[in-house]
Amino acid sequence: MTKVAVGIIRNNGSVLVCQRKKSARYGLKWEFPGGKVEDGEFGVDCLKRELLEELNIGAEVGQLYDRHQHAYPDSGSFDVFYYIVPAYTGTVQNRAFESIRWIPERELKNIDMLEGNSEVVRRIMGEVT
Repeated sequence: MTKVAVGIIRNNGSVLVCQRKKSARYGLKWEFPGGKVEDGEFGVDCLKRELLEELNIGAEVGQLYDRHQHAYPDSGSFDVFYYIVPAYTGTVQNRAFESIRWIPERELKNIDMLEGNSEVVRRIMGEVT
């Protein structure tokens, strides 16, 4: 099972989401930023590395928000760790995606999110008043 570390980056009622490149598996689906944990790497370290590579930010990784396992019929099983990113340094720059955007949390249900993120999206939506 592939381990993945993902960041939930919030700002004034919005959350940062990233759109996969058109040519990627599940192209143009939206997801939270992050990536695969390498052998011998801790999830927090993976997330810091991925956010620097993908978004050019130095992330402060906070508490584990959620953890879910999801299997895709054509690409395997994933154990996904969702961390809160309460702060970061630098300016967010798109270095790896088709598009990135800040979306109001209450609108997460209106975008085409990657299926594996659906339970966490529901949890976030439950917190929105």
